[in-house]
Amino acid sequence: MSMLEVKDLSVSYGDLHILRDVSFSVEPGQWLMIIGPNGAGKTTILNSISRGVPYTGTIVYQGRDIRRWKPRELALNIGLLSQNNSMGYAFTVEEIVRLGRYAHSASVLSGDKDGREEAIDRAIALTGLEGLRNQSSLTLSGGELQRTFLAQLFAQDPRLLMLDEPTNHLDLVYQKQVFNLIREWLTENGRAVVSVVHDLSLARAYGTHALLLSKGRTVAEGPVSEVTAPKLLNEVYSMDVYSWMREMYSQWTDEDSST
Repeated sequence: MSMLEVKDLSVSYGDLHILRDVSFSVEPGQWLMIIGPNGAGKTTILNSISRGVPYTGTIVYQGRDIRRWKPRELALNIGLLSQNNSMGYAFTVEEIVRLGRYAHSASVLSGDKDGREEAIDRAIALTGLEGLRNQSSLTLSGGELQRTFLAQLFAQDPRLLMLDEPTNHLDLVYQKQVFNLIREWLTENGRAVVSVVHDLSLARAYGTHALLLSKGRTVAEGPVSEVTAPKLLNEVYSMDVYSWMREMYSQWTDEDSST
């Protein structure tokens, strides 16, 4: 049985069709990369799974229709990191991360029977936020805030991670760290990741599988090496993607690295 199975997913706003009959599945241990041009409907898939938008079709998680899961049950199983996060209140970094444990206990102020403090400390350490632990979220940079919400997600410890451009605001060192952390997190049994990414190099480097979208429809779905084949990418992006990538990476030569 698949961990997540999406069948004939469609989302429309009046006459505007965002997704049309999109189907895919995710097995434990897989990292599915959702790729495609802007406006292809990538983020809408994540919003549908998290029940943030109305949709038609079927979304089944662990053998049960997603509509039948209670909010607390979903929070224990599925975690979502949006592309843009903001705070209107002066919560500290630790307080934001602590909220990730809310679904694990009846009260966020109750004892540490569920390993809350250990999970919070580990999440803060993993994302390199020890020095910002007591700092107000209103003073954080965009990258620091994104790392804070990623730490909240790690503290939540769901079985399925859904990430919308998780390193969009991060410096290179944290981009590498975050993707490596997610890959390490995925090694534990019974976990899976679904990510929306624009960087096709990251999709190929870290993804096990990919879903390629164009104008709200599925172009290809399967192992990442097959979905990112030149013919498919060139058709969707209306350009020679491989030639462009080679041209970009040719700027980084061995001679440059020695200076």
